[in-house]
Amino acid sequence: MTQDVQFSAEANPFAAAEQVCATLGTLTDALFDEQTSRHPAASLSALRTSAHPAAEALFGLPLAPNGPVHAAVDRLGTVITAGSARPGTGARIADRVIDALQSRYGGGPVRGAIADRGTTSAALFQLPVTGEFADAKLRPPFAPALAALAAGQQTRQPVELPTGAGAEVRLVVPPGFHPLTSPGGPPGVSARTVPLLPADADPADRATVASAAELSGHLAEVAEELFSATGTEGRRDFAVISATLADLIRDAGVAYAGVCALQLDDRASDAALVVSLARHPLPIAALATELATVRRHAEVWTVLLPAGPAAVLVEGRTVPVPGSLAADGQRRWVVTSAVQAFIPLPDGATVLCAQLSTARPEDWELYTEAFAELLKSIQFGWDGEPAPTAAVGDAVPAVVPATAPAQVPAQPPVSAPVLAPAAVPVEAERADRVEQVEQRAADEPAEVPVHLRGTPVRVPPADFNPFAPVAESAATETAQAPDDRPKGTPVMIPPPDFDPFAPEALTGTPGDAPTARPVGAPAVADPFGTTVAAEQKDDPFGTTLASQGPAVPPPPSTPPVVPAPVVAAAPAPAMTAGDEGAPRKGTPVMIPPPDFDPFAMSDFSATAPVEEAKPAAEANDAVPEHRPFG
Repeated sequence: MTQDVQFSAEANPFAAAEQVCATLGTLTDALFDEQTSRHPAASLSALRTSAHPAAEALFGLPLAPNGPVHAAVDRLGTVITAGSARPGTGARIADRVIDALQSRYGGGPVRGAIADRGTTSAALFQLPVTGEFADAKLRPPFAPALAALAAGQQTRQPVELPTGAGAEVRLVVPPGFHPLTSPGGPPGVSARTVPLLPADADPADRATVASAAELSGHLAEVAEELFSATGTEGRRDFAVISATLADLIRDAGVAYAGVCALQLDDRASDAALVVSLARHPLPIAALATELATVRRHAEVWTVLLPAGPAAVLVEGRTVPVPGSLAADGQRRWVVTSAVQAFIPLPDGATVLCAQLSTARPEDWELYTEAFAELLKSIQFGWDGEPAPTAAVGDAVPAVVPATAPAQVPAQPPVSAPVLAPAAVPVEAERADRVEQVEQRAADEPAEVPVHLRGTPVRVPPADFNPFAPVAESAATETAQAPDDRPKGTPVMIPPPDFDPFAPEALTGTPGDAPTARPVGAPAVADPFGTTVAAEQKDDPFGTTLASQGPAVPPPPSTPPVVPAPVVAAAPAPAMTAGDEGAPRKGTPVMIPPPDFDPFAMSDFSATAPVEEAKPAAEANDAVPEHRPFG
């Protein structure tokens, strides 16, 4: 992946969410003006999540279940929840929402739309837009609030969820942002009050109709808040144009998309915030390396959040503003400062992506402080099962089957808990399984030397799953053909009294059965026969258990048999002239005299005559005058 495809959906799984963030920046720049109602700048920092009693237990809040929803909590902010196992029905609702809003505001042309087209869609407004990376000189600094996240801090364990719930995340968005996503999420994700439908309506459309009605009412409410000081035209334009992005936001896996309108002294400030989930199985170290390699104009840091490790980058982006939406009708480009965080979920295959962008570089520190507080509020929940493998480009993860076999991930996340197996086998099943394994090991030819002492066992292979139900595994082993061998490498486990330094272990031959030394016997002598360690332990590995009773005295030993001294052969007489043809046995050697001093300096010049070896008969009868070795 190169910089040319940084924002390509084929190479970048986060490209769709980045496109949504760029499009929201275009809307704020084109539709917000001096008459837009704005919150004071203190609204971003007035509330601190650490001071709220429910800040440390977001999963205990009574939010709507089964999907990405958001709800405002008093004195805390807007709590967002998203999950990897609840994608919804995937139904399209943009047309229903647009028609409902047009009827609400009495129809009429929308800014940038062509009246004779008959339909209203995002393409008529030249949306969505795709941002491009700006020059490195326009990159914003890594703010102190973001740099503080790199300091060491304690991480929290994920909340344990029921099986089949997948991985979920909850976080707090500070006040001041106006969400453009439905509080109940896309169709089929959360429970809603379904309106009455005609008798001939399709029952499958009930969730779609309910979701469209909820989103249309929500967008109208947001438009009333932002354009309370203007006429109906401004509210209609903002609500309808935002409704055209409903399907785009759903397809991008976005759980929350919002805009911010603030008032700082005598000037206005805008920002966009997007929170999404995407498939990306790389661990955090590899992900940070990839981001630093691909986005050379960005600054990438690896930080540690309370939810776990994360990669944070800051970069400058250029975003186009279509001429049909601009107030002056001229197409232009806007340089925005963006911060983006990537936090892997405990399932090992899903990544939470949170990003914030603003076209006001003078307010960069204000927004990064709020963004840092948002990252600190992230909490994870997990059912303990890894996510199924899927393509990297998938924006919304697939549903995790409840009956999928448990598998140990290759590189588990740092914050993943160790859960107990789902079922505990009974003693009878365990005994039957052990008996079957021992019988198979006895029937197969031995693959290790038979003279080794120990119990034959098998080392489990790399794909061994210790959490698989025993009953299913035993039935599978029984159904195997007689020729099938169980997986594993046969090894020998040494017995408790095994002594690797015993002489019999060194000189044993195949077929010998060395006798184990009784408990309480004296320490084994040195294998080299020179010394005996008085305080030598019975087992050098510390596995032998101490005897429970008094020491048993060793059996009486037989006195050693002292061999008779061997008479050394006498030196052979010198060979005479008549003995030249007679054969000679033995090897001539030099025996030093009794007064031989090897360190005497005067003897180096002296040479002793070479004496030939005597015949074997004479050598046996002669007694040497001196035995230098005793």
